[in-house]
Amino acid sequence: MDHEALAREMRGLREQVTGITDTAVAAADGLLIAADTADSIDPDGLAALAAAGVGLARRTIGATERGTLRRTVTYGSHGCAAFYAVGDTALVVVLGDEGMDVSRLHLAVQPALDRIEAILTAKTPEGV
Repeated sequence: MDHEALAREMRGLREQVTGITDTAVAAADGLLIAADTADSIDPDGLAALAAAGVGLARRTIGATERGTLRRTVTYGSHGCAAFYAVGDTALVVVLGDEGMDVSRLHLAVQPALDRIEAILTAKTPEGV
């Protein structure tokens, strides 16, 4: 897996959307793949919590026949957390402050999700 390519995608989101404070990529089971987070955030814990939340959202969407989960956003008094499904096997977490434009984020993240999925599913040559 190309960790530098993942890091570029996470940095790219920060450059495109004002207010993003932290980002992470995790496997659907909650294992951290990559993170760009503040020291005050435990990236492994964030990945596990995000996977649990996305799992619950996926079950809710499935039980109510609403199709395939695309994203879920949780708002707090000091910002928000957006969770995006990357196929069935991974997710992207974006944390933002009160000033983050969530509509802008949703537009900017879609091409990044496609590229992240390509990075995560790329075959590594044998022997590497």
